[in-house]
Amino acid sequence: MDRPALEKLVKQNDVWLSRADVLHGIQRYETSQRKIRIYTDCGEAIIVNNSRRSASARSLRNSKYKKVCKKCKLSEERINRFVTKNFNDPAITYVDAGGSKKSASKKVGKKTTANIIPAPISSQEASDLSNFSKLSIVENTAEKNTAEKNTAKNTAKNTAEKKTAEAKSMPVKYSPSQKKRLESLLISDEFDLENDDSLPPFEALESLLVTRRKQELCDIYANSREHMLAKLERDISAFLISKGFIEIKSSILIPEEYIIKMGIDKDVELSKQIFRTDGGMCLRPMLAPVLYNYLHRFDKILPDPIKIFEIGPCYRKESDGSSHLEEFTMVNFCHMGSGVNRENLISLLDEFLTFLDIDYTIEGDECMVYGATVDVMHGDMELSSAVIGPIPMDMDWGVNKPWMGAGFGLERLLKARHKFKNIKRGSRSEHYYNGIYTSL
Repeated sequence: MDRPALEKLVKQNDVWLSRADVLHGIQRYETSQRKIRIYTDCGEAIIVNNSRRSASARSLRNSKYKKVCKKCKLSEERINRFVTKNFNDPAITYVDAGGSKKSASKKVGKKTTANIIPAPISSQEASDLSNFSKLSIVENTAEKNTAEKNTAKNTAKNTAEKKTAEAKSMPVKYSPSQKKRLESLLISDEFDLENDDSLPPFEALESLLVTRRKQELCDIYANSREHMLAKLERDISAFLISKGFIEIKSSILIPEEYIIKMGIDKDVELSKQIFRTDGGMCLRPMLAPVLYNYLHRFDKILPDPIKIFEIGPCYRKESDGSSHLEEFTMVNFCHMGSGVNRENLISLLDEFLTFLDIDYTIEGDECMVYGATVDVMHGDMELSSAVIGPIPMDMDWGVNKPWMGAGFGLERLLKARHKFKNIKRGSRSEHYYNGIYTSL
């Protein structure tokens, strides 16, 4: 028999069975694509999945309950309708998953065979045969029950002994799904999941981590109420302004010609990472093009040296790995004019990262856009590629003075500062808040 949809069951039964098997009357209900909201006669509002296979649907298909809600004051008629329903009634129709109506299947009685008339026996023979059959049945049943009990008892004993021996000889081991769940609840390196021997059972560790994460979210709500990414943006902005930089804000949508002007034409691999839109526009993959325009225009207005910076979202098709995001936040700062040299650039980078309390090392490297770069590393993760100009590209933007600049990904800075294993914990996300998994 096909399972009726939950909405069909609610309509037909006119009652709701709670998880505690308490029968409630239904005042009204509302349905969406996937959910049903049920209002009971006693004033409760319940939201459940509109599923044929859910526990709610199963309980409404059955006719058993423990007690009736006193506040709902169900009539005998409504209770009887729930108890005596029959899905085999051919008069009942419902809609299946494909949308076509089906009738419940009819019960068909078993076909009878031809009657066979036995030869007559005497009354004494019938009595003896009856007594013998009854005695045989009793003896066989008793022997069978005894054998089954002994077998079950031995099986249970052997199973218990085997499990006890295995528990003593084997350390705690987490399944892949359990490890994935624990990893989502961990912050930084609280526990080493690769060292199962020193860890408690899964249920105990999961409960501990869930309790910690809930308390941390409550503490944030009671005290700071600040998102770490937004706070980092404000802190960096305040730091750079204190160093004489002026903040700018530009559009996220930029002309695709800006990308080509940066040396990234369609034959270059980096071009494949661009999110393009209509009208020759694209989502900016970097902040540099607009900063170039500001340097060119401000050079005619502002005194020397010119210091500018921008913080904002950028987009690239590169979400693989634990250090990449398709949507990320950049800070890019540039100093043009007097005072441009490697020593001053290294000094500014040191002040910046010391302010953020992040360890780093300096390495030299080459990049496709700028040529020689000063790379800032935190372990194996690159935090920035700083550059000292002029470079040949400057003439395409109308910039003809020496400059130095650096760009940092804010999510990587958070990953380094908080020792996150995955950059998503510090990103714009509905799954994480300040590094804490929100599905608790």
